[in-house]
Amino acid sequence: MAALLGLQRGIIWRSGCFPTVQSVRHGSKAVTRHRKAMHFERQKLMALTRYIPPKPAVPERCIVPRRKPFDEEKDSLLAQILRRQLEAVFQENKMIAVFQNCAIGGEDMLRLKHRLLKHNIHIKTFPNQIIKLTLANSPYKNLLPLFIGHTFLMVSQEVKAKEMLNMVRNTPQVQLLGACIENTLLSKQGVINCSRLPSATVLQGEVVSSLTLMTSQTCALLQRTPMHLVCLLQQYVKQQSDPAVQAEDQSQTLAS
Repeated sequence: MAALLGLQRGIIWRSGCFPTVQSVRHGSKAVTRHRKAMHFERQKLMALTRYIPPKPAVPERCIVPRRKPFDEEKDSLLAQILRRQLEAVFQENKMIAVFQNCAIGGEDMLRLKHRLLKHNIHIKTFPNQIIKLTLANSPYKNLLPLFIGHTFLMVSQEVKAKEMLNMVRNTPQVQLLGACIENTLLSKQGVINCSRLPSATVLQGEVVSSLTLMTSQTCALLQRTPMHLVCLLQQYVKQQSDPAVQAEDQSQTLAS
């Protein structure tokens, strides 16, 4: 009987016909056993007695990075050219400002360069290593702490601090760190104070007007005493030449 049923089932499955009703057995779920939590005292004991493998000894040459000493003779040609350009920048320009580049975009930097070129202000970029090597033994070595991270220079042959600050005011990605104006190191506040000063033409006009006023006053003071002396001498001569006035003076002298 069982063999017959098995044969019938095989025939049905092979023919592609499936029964409409099938019996499915649903068994009970297996009981999952949870591990019991370890006692707190035992946890501390296990943590204290846990084996810690020793760390392998690392040679010092793997910890400290190797730094090649700078050699003037073995320096690359590009580094020598950059150093000469940097020296020329500090020698030919009166205003050298150091700015921090806070991830400014390429288009924003291009627009900033275009606005600065209208006032004859140029942007120069040099590697920090070249700057440190060039300024280490120069009068501008106090500027070295400013060259950390991404920095660049704004240079001009004339002092144009006011125009420079006006151009970078609308660019928050560029921050002023310090400047060297006419061989004088200035902080950010010092550059702002310098930009508020009047221009050289106005100062020259004020100096010329002050000197002219002082010269005219000096001439007036120098001419006052001789003119007063001349007036007194003229009055004396007039009195001596008039006999009536002379007789009156003699009578006044006798009466006294």
